[in-house]
Amino acid sequence: MDVVDRATRSRMMGNIRGKDTRPEVMVRRFLHAHGYRFRLHRADLPGKPDIVMAGLKTCIFVHGCFWHRHPGCRYATTPKTRAAFWQEKFSGNVERDRRTRQALEELGWTVITVWECELRKPDAALNSLLERLHSLKVHIRPRP
Repeated sequence: MDVVDRATRSRMMGNIRGKDTRPEVMVRRFLHAHGYRFRLHRADLPGKPDIVMAGLKTCIFVHGCFWHRHPGCRYATTPKTRAAFWQEKFSGNVERDRRTRQALEELGWTVITVWECELRKPDAALNSLLERLHSLKVHIRPRP
């Protein structure tokens, strides 16, 4: 049984944003402060990645643990009511994420996923992301 009425729950769920979330903005600010330039939500790429670094041919997705089912994460809970509905919803999200990643990799893109729970300790998560991006720069040949 839900603790709020249907109209309130509907309003609450409607306020959940798909882009420009707090974790996504945190990653964008960090990258920009470290000299990286990027595009947001490019519709011409599978899955409209949150952050696209065309020069590094890298896409970054900032996923919420609840909606994208971060494996082993304590925030990837399942609501007790309408469990079958939620299970189907979550399975669809995970499958869509898998297909998107595969399609981008087949196009030659590197895909990085940053999980919302990792950003609860931003220094470690963002420095790890920075190291990963630095390692990608090493593999890119300069233009002649």
